[in-house]
Amino acid sequence: MIAGIGYDCHRFADGRRLVLGGVTIPYEQGLEGHSDADVLTHAVIDALLGAAGLGDIGQHFPDTDERYRDADSLELLRHTLTLLERAGQRVVHVDATVLLERPKLAGLRDQIAATLAPVLGLDPAHVSVKATRGEGMGFVGRQEGAAALAIATIESR
Repeated sequence: MIAGIGYDCHRFADGRRLVLGGVTIPYEQGLEGHSDADVLTHAVIDALLGAAGLGDIGQHFPDTDERYRDADSLELLRHTLTLLERAGQRVVHVDATVLLERPKLAGLRDQIAATLAPVLGLDPAHVSVKATRGEGMGFVGRQEGAAALAIATIESR
């Protein structure tokens, strides 16, 4: 088995929806980005690509390519899984943490994991989604944006 690490962050922006792990979260702001700015799914994509030695999200879905403007990040994840499959790899487990001061995600973690799991081809028990706050420190703590970290474990088919 091989593991890869992913990280992403985006600023908050008015007039956008907040999407995390493919789930639209009720909040007055969303995240700024070329696609839907789903930091959680982007971190998972980078973790998978890294584990498979396939580069990073920017190489496969550059923000300079208009095909990815407002793209659904779950579709980008599906494409990433096709790349892994072609490389003879499959996902075994994903563990991710969202760094977000507000809104609180405690009641949404299971829903987010249940949304990501079928896309990843996993049982929800093999998709861990956690959340933590910045405790008033840094850009997360000042509520300027959100970030996510992920580790993905893959194995050869």
